[in-house]
Amino acid sequence: MKFIGTRGTDEKKSFSEVILNPAAPNGGLFVPEKLPKIDERFIIRYYDDRDETTYRHIARGILKLFKIDIDKELIEEALYTYLKNFDDPEVVPVVKVKRDLSVAELWHGPTRAFKDMALQPFGVILSDLAKKRDENYLIMAATSGDTGPATLKTFENRENIKVVCIYPHEGTSEVQKLQMVTTDAKNEKVLGILGDFDDAQTTLKALLKDEDFRKTLDEEGIKLSAANSVNFGRIIFQIIYHFWSYLKLLENGEVLLGQKFDVIIPSGNFGNALGAYYAKRMGLPIDKIVIASNKNNVLYELIKFGRYDLRDKKLIKTISPAMDILKSSNVERMIFDKFGEERTKELMTSLEKNGYFELTKEELTKIQEDFDADFATDGECEEIIRRYANKENYLMDPHTATAIKAYEYLKGKGKLNNYVVAYSTAEWTKFAPSIYYALTGEDINREIAELEEQTISDKDAIAYIETHYDVKAPDMIRELFEKDIVNENIINKNAIKDEIIKFIKS
Repeated sequence: MKFIGTRGTDEKKSFSEVILNPAAPNGGLFVPEKLPKIDERFIIRYYDDRDETTYRHIARGILKLFKIDIDKELIEEALYTYLKNFDDPEVVPVVKVKRDLSVAELWHGPTRAFKDMALQPFGVILSDLAKKRDENYLIMAATSGDTGPATLKTFENRENIKVVCIYPHEGTSEVQKLQMVTTDAKNEKVLGILGDFDDAQTTLKALLKDEDFRKTLDEEGIKLSAANSVNFGRIIFQIIYHFWSYLKLLENGEVLLGQKFDVIIPSGNFGNALGAYYAKRMGLPIDKIVIASNKNNVLYELIKFGRYDLRDKKLIKTISPAMDILKSSNVERMIFDKFGEERTKELMTSLEKNGYFELTKEELTKIQEDFDADFATDGECEEIIRRYANKENYLMDPHTATAIKAYEYLKGKGKLNNYVVAYSTAEWTKFAPSIYYALTGEDINREIAELEEQTISDKDAIAYIETHYDVKAPDMIRELFEKDIVNENIINKNAIKDEIIKFIKS
């Protein structure tokens, strides 16, 4: 399979070239030239073998469809991370919560968030390619809270790799921050910035295109790559779990073969949603892909009204910080698939220059054929967390709560007519104070500004939840509170380039 740029290029790249060098020409993103197709026979093969089918087995099958230029032995090593580093034998448990709702838990990996699903195998492949080519790479990751820890974990102490992780100093949970600032791998550097995630991501994208920066790296014998979902090496692994969820629905008798189902995805940077969209385009019988947002609801406005408008918008801090994003990278890949290269270039250029674009009525109709959307306030998320913990015996994090709110609202409006899979993107332990306040009902209507002055620590909140809700935080979370902080750098976003250069020369 070959990959092309969303904003035009005559040059086609292989999968290995794309994951090593993810910056596409003209500021675009790499996408498959053509998506592979599946039919019911593909599903039947895995369904009939369900006693033998594991998550790794279906992952192997999906990767084979893409005909990527990666040795089978390396693919096996990459997929082995699902067996070695995840704490549930199913990798992604699909848990029935309501009569017509199951939750697919994507957070059973080493950093307790869905980013492990892609970054664990991705790290193995990229590191091996670098080593075999005798090349050294700088991996850059901008994070709103989950990509950073997952990137640092997968690349820690790997040969031929250096990692720089950029995060908003006041834009993550305490556990997310501890997962980054306590890393002591010699090949990794963590930088907190005085800004938000969009500042971090914009800087990363600019550096990927910065010729002077690349020249400096060349002088040091270092090539540049990225671990964010701008890298298609992330996206390909985010397609797989949608197929897995469908197989589990079949196995549990929730749907019949060929019967459609709906998915609801908490989304900030649109990578998870894009994985579902690609799975549908490949032939998986997904009907609606529902995008669940928090109050930073630019994706809601795009899908409901056809406009992407950043003018006069300011990022709002919420209790679901991994979705506190205004510039959603992977929307571009969806737009390219829908409307082609020229329209993509036109819309993305308008967004970059003017902070705005608007779809035609016909274009909006095409998007709404596949997508619907909803958003939730902090108060709505807290109410859902408390109610589902007490009445359904299901504990969720604030991001997952946005998906459940969308399920309830759209079901009530008669807009979801199929069995629903909602995707849970993080374990409750990563946002324990928010869970604590939701469960206890303390100051349930407080503003986020007041939340920042919360009196309970993550450690104490975890202890309360463990005691009152018969759950236990995993050891990798407990151990964070005893680790030394070794990455204390807090810098202005304008200093990022200089700090990275200092690191690679050290």
